[in-house]
Amino acid sequence: MPSSTRRSGPSTPPERAVRRRVLRYALPGLSGLANALFLLMALVPDLIAPYSPYEQRPQGALQPPSPSHLLGTDQFGRDIFSRVVFGSRIALLVGVGSVMLALCLGVPLGLASGYWGGHADAFLMRVQDALLSFPPVLLALLIIASFGASTLNVVLTIAFVYAPRFARLVRGSVLHIKTRDFVTASQAVGATQWRLMWRVILPNAAAPVIVQATMGMAVAILIESGLSYLGLGISPPTASWGNMLQHAQGYIYRAPWFVLAPGSAIFLVVLNINLAGDWLRERLDPRLQAL
Repeated sequence: MPSSTRRSGPSTPPERAVRRRVLRYALPGLSGLANALFLLMALVPDLIAPYSPYEQRPQGALQPPSPSHLLGTDQFGRDIFSRVVFGSRIALLVGVGSVMLALCLGVPLGLASGYWGGHADAFLMRVQDALLSFPPVLLALLIIASFGASTLNVVLTIAFVYAPRFARLVRGSVLHIKTRDFVTASQAVGATQWRLMWRVILPNAAAPVIVQATMGMAVAILIESGLSYLGLGISPPTASWGNMLQHAQGYIYRAPWFVLAPGSAIFLVVLNINLAGDWLRERLDPRLQAL
């Protein structure tokens, strides 16, 4: 008689399929929910934060997490949870603003370079190569040290640092797309160069740009946090996750919650933005959808 005991061994194909579906759909769903919460915190922090991020209570300094202060208080008695919530607004502003500006700078350069080629392409790409040879954080430090620390300067600096990456990406896509049959057909029916570039080629190069823009938001948040930690980014008393970490480093043993709160916020937001970027890449790349 066959034994009713289930044999242990490698997973069966249906089990692998279920596991793959969970990783493919459940994880992006959780990531999307976390990103929606981050967006809500950044857009309406006053509705979520129980206290003002600037309200000081010296008698309640460095209190541990409690029902009245979910993440404890800092060295001035300010509610850490409220400051983390308001810090998300800075993260969103820097992440979205710098990436949008980098797109406005890098996409036209890459499009023109890839389409026209020749000496213009060689000159523009050598400039981009020179900028890409600098580590992003080091280049950002040099620019901020020269022009001063402010929110606007941080956004402009990160956009300048990240624009060459969009230019190189768009150029590579354009070099491939402009040889396709539908571009030749558009030329045959009399499409102008500007129409070919902006209405035919660029929309077909948009998928990798969208994915790179998503990843760029995570990089921008990390660069802003690093600059603020070094005192070259968002200046106190404005709540920023980076300057919160800077202030917390002297209390790491006495009040570990002070360090964990902004550090965890940076980790979770960057992780979920990267997961969203991976999901977009899978959805927009037909080669990955076929796997």
